[in-house]
Amino acid sequence: MELILLQKVRNLGTLGDKVNVKPGYGRNYLLPQGKAVRVNAANLAAFEERRAEYEAKANAALGEAQARQARLADAAVTIAAHASAEGKLFGSVSPRDIAAALTEAGHPTAKGEVILSEGPLRNVGEYVVALSLHADVHASVKVIVVSDN
Repeated sequence: MELILLQKVRNLGTLGDKVNVKPGYGRNYLLPQGKAVRVNAANLAAFEERRAEYEAKANAALGEAQARQARLADAAVTIAAHASAEGKLFGSVSPRDIAAALTEAGHPTAKGEVILSEGPLRNVGEYVVALSLHADVHASVKVIVVSDN
């Protein structure tokens, strides 16, 4: 399936690129999210007419992500969870929990922005968690998991 990207997509391309993707990825993710449109004469013409608008929108999103990165530079959140005496959690701390704690601390964050490369946190301790704020902008925050016993 050939598409025109309307914004930068990690590991795929940048604004205005014509890319070939598998039909399911295009149909189920890129098209419904508004990240791409199908390649045809009408869409090519419409894209070229609105190219400046798309570039301005992309630059605004990048600027906003960089501002959020600066605000998150030394952010830390503490999450209390049920834990055993050895420090093993009954359950885990997921990206949703971390996003909720960051939002509560005044840093609005979506759960999709939280990257836990090694899976959910299952022990008490301090962790550095990566956040993907934009395709080009990443930040890291300190998450402290404590026992609530």
